[in-house]
Amino acid sequence: MSGPAGAASGGEGPTAAVEAAGASGLSPETPGSEGPAAAAEAPGAAGPTGGAPGAPSEDRPEAAAQRANEGAGPAQDADASGVEGAGAAAPSGDGAAGGGRPGRSAAAEALAAAVRAVESGERSAASFFSAPNGPTRNRPKPAQAPAAPPSAPAQPSAARPSAAAPPRTVSAAGLDGVRQVLAAGGAPEQLAEKAMDALGERAAEALREDPWQLLGVSGVRPEQADGFARALLGGECGPGDERRAQALVAWLLERAAFEGHTVLESSALRAALAQQSVPDPDEALQTAIADGAVLVFQEVLENPAGAGRASTGGDDEEETPVRVLLGLDRYAMAEESLADGLARLINALPDALANDAQPTADGAGLGPEAWERAAAGAPSPSAAELIRAVAGSGLVTHTGGEAARAEPAALVAAARAAGLRAYAATHSEDGRRRMAALIGPAPADEAPTAHSAQAARAASYDPAVTVPGLLAGREGPGRDADGALALDLLVVLDAPRLDVETAAMLVESLADGARLVLSGDAGTLWSAGPGRVFADVVAARVCPAVVSRTPDPGPIGELVSGIGIGELNQVEAPGKEVVIVPVRDAGEAVHRTVQLVADSVPRAIGVPSDRTQVITPGHGGSAGTRALNAALKERLNPGPGRFGGFDPGDRVAYVPAPGRMTAGTVVSADAEGLRLECGGTPVLVPRDRVAETVRHGWAVTAHQAAGIRWPAAVVVLPGDAAQALSRAWVYTAFSRAERHLSVVHGVDQALPRAIAEVPAKPRTTRLRSLLQTQNKPEE
Repeated sequence: MSGPAGAASGGEGPTAAVEAAGASGLSPETPGSEGPAAAAEAPGAAGPTGGAPGAPSEDRPEAAAQRANEGAGPAQDADASGVEGAGAAAPSGDGAAGGGRPGRSAAAEALAAAVRAVESGERSAASFFSAPNGPTRNRPKPAQAPAAPPSAPAQPSAARPSAAAPPRTVSAAGLDGVRQVLAAGGAPEQLAEKAMDALGERAAEALREDPWQLLGVSGVRPEQADGFARALLGGECGPGDERRAQALVAWLLERAAFEGHTVLESSALRAALAQQSVPDPDEALQTAIADGAVLVFQEVLENPAGAGRASTGGDDEEETPVRVLLGLDRYAMAEESLADGLARLINALPDALANDAQPTADGAGLGPEAWERAAAGAPSPSAAELIRAVAGSGLVTHTGGEAARAEPAALVAAARAAGLRAYAATHSEDGRRRMAALIGPAPADEAPTAHSAQAARAASYDPAVTVPGLLAGREGPGRDADGALALDLLVVLDAPRLDVETAAMLVESLADGARLVLSGDAGTLWSAGPGRVFADVVAARVCPAVVSRTPDPGPIGELVSGIGIGELNQVEAPGKEVVIVPVRDAGEAVHRTVQLVADSVPRAIGVPSDRTQVITPGHGGSAGTRALNAALKERLNPGPGRFGGFDPGDRVAYVPAPGRMTAGTVVSADAEGLRLECGGTPVLVPRDRVAETVRHGWAVTAHQAAGIRWPAAVVVLPGDAAQALSRAWVYTAFSRAERHLSVVHGVDQALPRAIAEVPAKPRTTRLRSLLQTQNKPEE
């Protein structure tokens, strides 16, 4: 691939660009450069306005929910500079030990109980969040508000809509009452069901008493809630209303979670409240803390610059630099439960190894000699290092690119051969298939073990599963009598995609003595949900960390490896593996993209159109996913869109929950809904869920594409996308291609500048400090 100036002249078409072989060169994001969703855009500075929520549009609640489900990344953070005290700060503390398996905290037991209640059908996931927090001045124990399992997500907040929430049965009378209140406030009646999902059966009464509770409905923004409140309250409505301030505190923290934060610094939240015209942000935070709506934490800082101070007591009255963090109990509980669970895995295995063997549930043992034999037979030095690390630790991290996936695959294969119940979990069906191929078939003499009742369900032992399938019980070994996953070793691939709630549920599902390996490419985009789990675990340095020495092969691998360290290198591409297609404007970018997918790549590279994926930074704009999908549909599968905009044969992106995209094809539609084929599996999307969860999928964003690979990828970089680019975005987008990468390049020097100078956007989390505190060596 030639450099941007010399790859192809402006008059050359994409066919010539693809067919021209030679030297290739492109002269790594903050998670969330895919274009802000409406629910996460920077808030306006005005107070209550006269406008009320209007009809659905791109900037209305329904569109915000759709765009969030499309995987749009975080928008701008609130100003996080400086830290000041915010009321009576309470230390985080650990949950008290509870019943159940030894070594579990009360938070862990509550989380496990939540899993069992949801799986048994005793309670819905949404029920864990239907009741507001009771007023209390002290920080509540996390066990009082267990998080719902990711396999059945709770009804989300305005900032994080979820298509996977279970349907809620509502009374017709209650629904009519909500519609009347919404109509009186000038809000669209289509919000009625969402309002009842968020606020319960008393939604109508709650909205009359406190109109700003409308902010708890998916996609509603502050200015819309202000207009709704003004229509209902008239002269009583004002920016200083305590109800407004409390609703904004919760909305801002939920928006922060949408942006990836599990907590916010007190100064950041105070500044955001001031931007929303709250007259006294300090009083608003004090009230929220006193009512138990917000939890307060103090975190000791290694770098005291700008930090607050906390007295350590004693005669000398020395002060320790701290930062004050504020968060919602949902994410605080998940983060603390995750830290507890990881510490349990770290500490439980040494006790098991004291007998020179790792006991398994069926009574078998695997001693150090067996692990050493497995390491000696490993296919690479890095795989051997990984096997030896896992032999002696309950938690191991493993980093590397696509080729390095062979190392955890070798670990799983070796553990299986030694008699351990070993599984590899990915985030997508595509990743599961690739991992299954790497692990290979079981030894001829291996039969399914009988250490759990669930094992009898499978005719063969398939070690490759998906994370959602494993947690939901659709895939893998099932659970034992104590509710733990019946396995000895779990390797989680693409670990940077783990959000804090999913990770907490996964870790809590592992029995004492089980081993967990978090494996992933550190250069890729972070999770769509809150937290930076993989990065925090690696940074905490509480477990062995194996860094793969296996490079990704070929020109694409060389190009991506350079991007990972901030360099855009020239690479030789004699087989047209990497090609640049320069464009002058967005219109030309769309035109050439269509030509590449429909003609050039199939003819010159031999990859058909349905195996070529287009990736672009955002959904909107003149060369975003919407514009590109419209143009690609017109060329590749024209039709009237008689099934809600879709026709049989359309490529689609099915997003059942934020951060979980499955590529599929439309098969048909009927009274029940839209019928898709996703990776060989039939999927029925109910009619009322199609608009929220299904989009045309010839073009997707990098967040949506993460964890999936295609034979060919066309990455579109229109001029208006320059501000959205970052190293992680480019790294993720470029590394989705297996055989061929075309770059439709219209950002000039913004590309090398983003790779060299734009790091990952910071996320405020507590997991690293929690792990370091729990695993401090005894003095």
